[in-house]
Amino acid sequence: MLLEQINRPEDLKRLSLTELETLAGEIRQFLIEKLSVTGGHLAPNLGVVELTIALHTMFHSPYDKLIFDVGHQAYVHKILTGRKDKFDTLRKYKGLCGFVKRSESEHDVWEAGHSSTSLSAAMGMAMARDLKGEHNKVVAIIGDGAITGGMALEAMNHIGHEKKNIMVILNDNEMSIAPNVGAIHNYLSKIRSDRHYLKAKEEVEHLLKKIPAIGGTLAKTAEKLKDSLKYFVLNGVWFEELGFTYIGPIDGHNLHVLFETLKQAEKVNGPVLVHVVTTKGKGYTPAEKDSHTWHGLGPYKIESGQVLKSVGPPMYTEIFGNTLIEQAEKDSRIVAVTPAMPGGSGLLKFAKHFPDRMIDVGIAEQHAATLCAGLASEGLKPVFAVYSTFLQRAYDQVVHDICRPKLNVTFAIDRAGFVGPDGETHQGVYDISFLRTLPNMVLMMPKDEKELRDMMQTALEYEDGPIAYRYPRINGIGVSIDEEPTAIPIGKWETLREGDYAAVLAVGPMVQLALDAAEQLSKEGIHLRVVNARFIKPLDEAYLLQLASDSIPVITMEEGTIQGGFGSAVLEFYAGHNVVGMHVNVMGIPDYFVEHGSVKEQREEVGLTTTNLIAEVKKLVPRKRQRA
Repeated sequence: MLLEQINRPEDLKRLSLTELETLAGEIRQFLIEKLSVTGGHLAPNLGVVELTIALHTMFHSPYDKLIFDVGHQAYVHKILTGRKDKFDTLRKYKGLCGFVKRSESEHDVWEAGHSSTSLSAAMGMAMARDLKGEHNKVVAIIGDGAITGGMALEAMNHIGHEKKNIMVILNDNEMSIAPNVGAIHNYLSKIRSDRHYLKAKEEVEHLLKKIPAIGGTLAKTAEKLKDSLKYFVLNGVWFEELGFTYIGPIDGHNLHVLFETLKQAEKVNGPVLVHVVTTKGKGYTPAEKDSHTWHGLGPYKIESGQVLKSVGPPMYTEIFGNTLIEQAEKDSRIVAVTPAMPGGSGLLKFAKHFPDRMIDVGIAEQHAATLCAGLASEGLKPVFAVYSTFLQRAYDQVVHDICRPKLNVTFAIDRAGFVGPDGETHQGVYDISFLRTLPNMVLMMPKDEKELRDMMQTALEYEDGPIAYRYPRINGIGVSIDEEPTAIPIGKWETLREGDYAAVLAVGPMVQLALDAAEQLSKEGIHLRVVNARFIKPLDEAYLLQLASDSIPVITMEEGTIQGGFGSAVLEFYAGHNVVGMHVNVMGIPDYFVEHGSVKEQREEVGLTTTNLIAEVKKLVPRKRQRA
């Protein structure tokens, strides 16, 4: 097999075009087989096989900078840069990362799990190159979904203004994760459908070349003639007006065309955009037919395309989606908003039930947040369904446009806590720290799926500003669910198990770990109180003061960062109330980025386990007995 001979990009340069085409087929088969076991982002990578081969053949990585926008389209890049033997460990604990990672290879010059960052990075690298007097190429590979992101548009504006030598490869597969939305997507569709522009442009240029000596006014007139033609057919005009030389659209699965086009693009002085049309899921029928499902998934059966799903209670995401439909049927003010994640956020059913009240803004978290503010200002009840890791991107809007004017926006924060194989770029462990500091914000997290429904009812009835409920990327625990949810008094915790040796204030999934620990400790005569600290903000201040009055040591437990987290809030409360001698032990995630693996492995790494909790409680027991 040719693939066995490829250990670095230089190995590609000795292969013929026919051999490279054969290699493309081998890589597709390799991906289909490996990901059937590990899971991962299959469809995006099947779509960029030829494109990645062409880039690594034409350019000289890592001297030339290949910058992938969102690392989930870089599996082929990893294969060609010496990491194919590690694919059995893809997205596993201590194994190959599912995204581009600088510490993993010198060829990974940029790392990103969030989209629309590549063009800004490319501009920075190009400016650094020029300041240092170097001559390497800078190539950014960005999807048609990611290029609609505000950050990408800001970068394009800057690149076009500065006229830097940067090549942008627009990988146009008409998809990001979900089908793309927006005017730019429609514009690209128009370009794809119009095949007359290139032929007409070539004919005009050929005609101009035949005129013996075009000078002065005639030359300007001829150039205007070309521009008028571009405006007439609308092909690439928008990019060219931004200062880019536009080339395309071209077939992204034709290596010959790719090579010829890249050679042409290399000769351009200034920024150039190559519009490459690819098929997401290319070469594997199930992925081609349903590239949404096959964007990123777990293990599957190759022959049938059956995705192997775990059996058990529904995921919190599903509970959220179904409950929101129930609420929307009763309250016409509810509008769901998502930044390009209707499937991942559990809103596909909602979209079918309420198409006019389902808003997908594309990859534009900032816009989504302020859009919700606008809806709320007019008396509607917007529900912003967003992954914790993506909410980070809208922080200014949450602060300035929602919390400051105290607008009644509901945040449904999915993937809160550890996210398993997606790893450090997607861990939902920071939102507690960055949301609880904001005035007017209410923040809560359920211990089980029933309580999620109750929190959704709480948010529906709440009218006094922004309110958020966060929930994890796991299945529920299988509790029975009431037909009608019940609102929870704001800021009130609940005691799930009595005890006086110590009190564990647990948040979300940590509640079950605390209950398990209490059960084991009870067999040793140690009675641990377990408190469902379901409100992260506001705290249950009366409860905290009572614990201090009773001199009961406290352990806080959260699947979030220790710095600025729930435990920190408890410490701040006691310090602010001049409570002296109160023992508070904070269990959470230390000050570093936790990498990919299973959620169980990630919890074990940072000590969020029943075993560790028992050990911490036993350290406190002698102190309690001495006081007794």
